[in-house]
Amino acid sequence: MAIPTRTLLRPTTCPHCWAKFEPQDILWISSHSDLLGDPRLGPEQPQRFLPTRFNLQGYALDSRGFVCQSLACPKCHLPVPRVLLETEPTFLSILGTPACGKSFFLTALTWELRRLLPTHFGLSFADADTLSNRSLNEYEESLFLNPKADELVPLADLIRKTELQGELYNTVMYGNQNVSYPRPFLFTVQPLEHHPYAIQAPRVARVLCLYDNAGEHFLTGQDSTASPVTRHMARASILFYLFDPTQDPRFQKLIRQNKPALAGAPSSRTSRQEVVLQEAAGRVRRVLGLSQGAKHTRPLIVVLTKYDVWAHLLPEADCAEPWVIKENLAGLDLERIENRSREVRALLLQVSPELVAAAEGFAEEVIYVPTSALGESPTLGEQGKGLAIKPAAIKPIWATVPFLYGMCRWMPGLIPSRKRRQGQDSSADGRGVAGRLQPLDGFAT
Repeated sequence: MAIPTRTLLRPTTCPHCWAKFEPQDILWISSHSDLLGDPRLGPEQPQRFLPTRFNLQGYALDSRGFVCQSLACPKCHLPVPRVLLETEPTFLSILGTPACGKSFFLTALTWELRRLLPTHFGLSFADADTLSNRSLNEYEESLFLNPKADELVPLADLIRKTELQGELYNTVMYGNQNVSYPRPFLFTVQPLEHHPYAIQAPRVARVLCLYDNAGEHFLTGQDSTASPVTRHMARASILFYLFDPTQDPRFQKLIRQNKPALAGAPSSRTSRQEVVLQEAAGRVRRVLGLSQGAKHTRPLIVVLTKYDVWAHLLPEADCAEPWVIKENLAGLDLERIENRSREVRALLLQVSPELVAAAEGFAEEVIYVPTSALGESPTLGEQGKGLAIKPAAIKPIWATVPFLYGMCRWMPGLIPSRKRRQGQDSSADGRGVAGRLQPLDGFAT
C-alpha cells in the first residue's frame, strides 16, 4: 500500500512555547495506558518519545507496540496539531484592559468567520485542534445557540471572565522552574474549490494561532520568566488592541450628553487604557531587542469595542458590512474601512489623544476599527442586578472587519479587495453595490 507523500515545513513553530524545530525532531505521545509520567508535564501525562518504529501508515509505535497518533513539541512537550507540520502558522495577539470585551469580541469573531469565509470569500475556517478550542466553542454555543435565546441572560452567564490561571493556560516544568504558557486557539484557513487560488491552497493556507489573555496579564509587572504569557505579542504578525470607550470617563460623558437614553449603558468601570498598550509596547521591544523609541514593524489594529453604545459620536453610523459580492466572491472595500478609521482616529484625538499617541508611537502602521460583539446594548437584569441580554438579539457589528482587513493586507492570497473607480466618492454608496466598484483583479499583497 502506497503511503501518501507530504511536504513538511522546515522548520515549524510550536504555538505554545514558540520554539522552532525540524519535523524529524517532533515527539510522539504514548498510547499505552501504562506509559505515564512525563518530565515536563507531570506523572499523570502520557510519556513523550522520539520514535524508532513505525507502522505501514507512518504512525509511531510506543515501547509497548501501541500505535500513536498524537504529536508534541520537543521543547515544552505540549500537544502540537499535525497540520502545523505542513501549514505555515500565523500568530495573532489580542490584548486589552480587564472587562474591555476581549472574550466577547473573539467569540463573535470566530462564529462570524465560520459563516462568512465559506459563503462569501471561498475559504474554509475550521478548528485545527478541538481540545484547544473547547472553551471558545462553548462560548459560541452560549452566545449564538443558547436554548434560552428569547430570555434575558446575564452577560456573566454567557461568557465567564478570562482567568489568570486555569484551562486557558498550560504549566510546563523545566527542572525546578514551572512556566505557564497561554493555550492558543488554533484554526485552519485554506481556499475552497471556487477560490481563485484553490490550486495553490498548500501555499496560501494558514494555521491561525489566536491568543486571548486575561486583561490583568497586561498590567505592569505581570510578565516574568515563570509566566511569559504575553510574549506571543512579539511573534504576532498582527496585534489587535481592544479599547473600550465606555471605560473612559470622557467618552462616558459624551455618550450621556448626546444620547441620554444610554445613560445607564456604559460600564461604571474606568481605567487608563493607554497604559496597557504602553506596557505591551515595552514588552515587545524588550523581546525583540528594539530601542525605546523604535517602532514595531508589524501592524497594530486598534479595535474599539461596544460600538452600539457610542456609534452616534461618529459623523455617520452606517453599519453595513464593508464588502462587495460579485460572481460568488466577496471583495473587501479597503477604502471604506480606512475612511472609517480616519473618522475614529479624529474622534480619539478629541477625546482620548493619549491613546492615539501610544498606538502610533508603538507601531509603524495603525488602523482604527469600531466593532460591537453584541450589536445591541445590554439592559439591567432582574432586580436591577448586572447587565443582561437576549441571545436572540445578538447581531455583531463589524466583528470580523479587523480580522478580514488584516488578512487582506498582510496574508497574501486569501482575502481579495476591490478598489473604487478613480474620483468615486467612497461615501456615496457605503454598502457598495457590486457594479460601482472595480472588478476583482487580484489580491492585496
